[in-house]
Amino acid sequence: MKTEKGLHEKICTFDNADTSYHQAAKCKRYSEEVLAFSMSKEDELLRAVDELQTLSYNQGEYTVFKVWEPKERLIMALPFYDRVVQHMIINAIGPVFERGFYYHSYACREGKGMHAASNQLYGWMYELMDRDGLRIYAFKGDISKYFASIPHDGLKDEIRRYIGDKNVLRLTDDIIDKNGILPDGVGIPVGNLTSQTFANVYGNRLDKFVKHTLHAPYYIRYMDDFVILSPDLNQLREWQKRIEEFLEEEMKLHINPKSTILYAGNGLDFCGYIHHPNYRKVRKGSVRRLKKDVKALKAGELDKEQFNRKYQSRIGHMGHADTYHLTKAIEYDLLFWEYEQTESGLVVPV
Repeated sequence: MKTEKGLHEKICTFDNADTSYHQAAKCKRYSEEVLAFSMSKEDELLRAVDELQTLSYNQGEYTVFKVWEPKERLIMALPFYDRVVQHMIINAIGPVFERGFYYHSYACREGKGMHAASNQLYGWMYELMDRDGLRIYAFKGDISKYFASIPHDGLKDEIRRYIGDKNVLRLTDDIIDKNGILPDGVGIPVGNLTSQTFANVYGNRLDKFVKHTLHAPYYIRYMDDFVILSPDLNQLREWQKRIEEFLEEEMKLHINPKSTILYAGNGLDFCGYIHHPNYRKVRKGSVRRLKKDVKALKAGELDKEQFNRKYQSRIGHMGHADTYHLTKAIEYDLLFWEYEQTESGLVVPV
């Protein structure tokens, strides 16, 4: 594969810096950090261009915190200035990686996402099981602690398959090495824009192996989660064995022990939905969290604005599954509660 050069010049332009500022500030325009940056925006952007041009950029310190939805994760966030710089770099090198990515890899890519991944898996299951009447099995795999386990040497080697610009490689190497509280030489922080791209770059090694070596026709991946469909149970078992060996020996990663082969007709849990050949359901946890929000609203633990934001997000997610009766029941519950609370002036979305 021919490596790309001349990318450093594309990174170091004021237009790219200005575009990156707007990308980084999206939905955060009124946060204190963004407002402070905006007070001297032109000077800050010129500084970013100069530091990247002269290779004097020194990444800031991470703020480390945990989130618990949908599961517990350790997040490392950089200052806003560094997030602008990362957008500047990814705007130039992202398209180079994108050209080499497997089509059915859906995480953190423009035009892809969880809903597109769910639609694709649902379409395959309908095609194979409902239309063609095949008995289909699935290898449902998960790479254990993916971001925290990516080896730096292997990642840098993979990046060099795409990029031949020495100045850009110096920048990407430095970002990879400065990995916060993770051990030296291993792991990239969850929360970085560059980490999302780099994780896809490294995961593309698995995609190539599954498609070009194993020749699995129905393979889909969403970052560290993947599914392979097949009517041949023995073939799936062989693929599982070879994938586990490839991950450990070639990529220095490990498969999650919960990875398993199962009959697809019983439902496949992937990207937030339980997939069947002719319908989809949301996970029980999604329903439980929505009911918890409704309960918190009624108890006064969530204000109207907080509830509206969560409610619209959760209902939007559920709208991609067969949840008409469930969502209507919740809407009617909220309408009845609103009627009882008319004196409070609370408005609940329906």
